[in-house]
Amino acid sequence: MRGPGPSDADLQQLLSTAMRVPDHGQLAPWRFLLIQNAARTRLSDALVARKRELEPMLGDEAMEKERMRFLYAPSIVVVIACTIENHKIPVCEQLMSAGAVCMQLLNAAHTAGFASQWLTGWAAYDPEIQQFLGLGPGESITGFIHLGHSDSQAVPRSRPALDDKLRRL
Repeated sequence: MRGPGPSDADLQQLLSTAMRVPDHGQLAPWRFLLIQNAARTRLSDALVARKRELEPMLGDEAMEKERMRFLYAPSIVVVIACTIENHKIPVCEQLMSAGAVCMQLLNAAHTAGFASQWLTGWAAYDPEIQQFLGLGPGESITGFIHLGHSDSQAVPRSRPALDDKLRRL
């Protein structure tokens, strides 16, 4: 993935579209964190430092992969689930709404002509990285949505046959 990424006006449109998802109880149980420019490098540095702490024997090639993780795409939108425990709307429905935001953002980006990718990985679940990104109690990372352009067509992934997944009652 490469630049340019979406402009501020593009991001306004993409994120506004992304928020049009099922939301039982109108809780809006998600928020966005935009990572661009120098913030990508700060996140990359934090990721490498944390990985060294977790796996001090990790080789240079693997460490370089960690360093580059957030440097390919010019814009990364972190979709953060903000769930409310013990609410009449079950946490699983709140999480599904946040997941729907990720999917809607991917679809909006593709429709607007951008390349996009939804990733998580170890960093999404690491408490130190979550703290670095400013997550609070009851918050979790639903996805890192990478946005930019691509020089090539995406290679279609293998999918299961519909007949293997469809049952009629």
